[in-house]
Amino acid sequence: MPRSAALKSEQVPADCKPTLDAFTKNIGFTPNMMATFAQSPIAFNAWATLLGSLSKALDVKTRDSIGLAVSEVNRCNYCLTVHSFTAEHMAKLPSDEIILARKGHATDPKRDAAVQFARKVIETRGNVSDTDLKAVRDAGYTDANVMEIVALVAMYSLTNFFNNVFDPEKDFPVVTPAGSL
Repeated sequence: MPRSAALKSEQVPADCKPTLDAFTKNIGFTPNMMATFAQSPIAFNAWATLLGSLSKALDVKTRDSIGLAVSEVNRCNYCLTVHSFTAEHMAKLPSDEIILARKGHATDPKRDAAVQFARKVIETRGNVSDTDLKAVRDAGYTDANVMEIVALVAMYSLTNFFNNVFDPEKDFPVVTPAGSL
């Protein structure tokens, strides 16, 4: 049950309205998470800016796979529904790849290294080993790319924590619980 109400369009603070309207136009509807998050113009706009910047990092399949891996570790069911939907419909990942990403892997070797590294970052709270860092570098990622992976982990964790705290009503197709994978 939601712990905070998703705002109706007329309730959205003026400082959030342009950003939320842009998301709504782009997606075709206003996700409950965003309509809830918009209660804080500071937090919502900071997240939206980070999301916009990081949408240029790596490729969409890798970004969505990282989002799935991080959301699985953080047990964020809302984000798992969103990332499963976007991974399938926008990144064009087949369902077996989505499940694999949730487990911290990918069939593509380079993406697999990024997803494994992202999972290590979230599981160890950033205290990765030299071996972990070497593996992602050996897969072809530069230090700038590794920084982008860490930033993606942080951004996805922000929305995971937000959704775990406020539990907005799910408005994307439900996914299989983690214990069933």
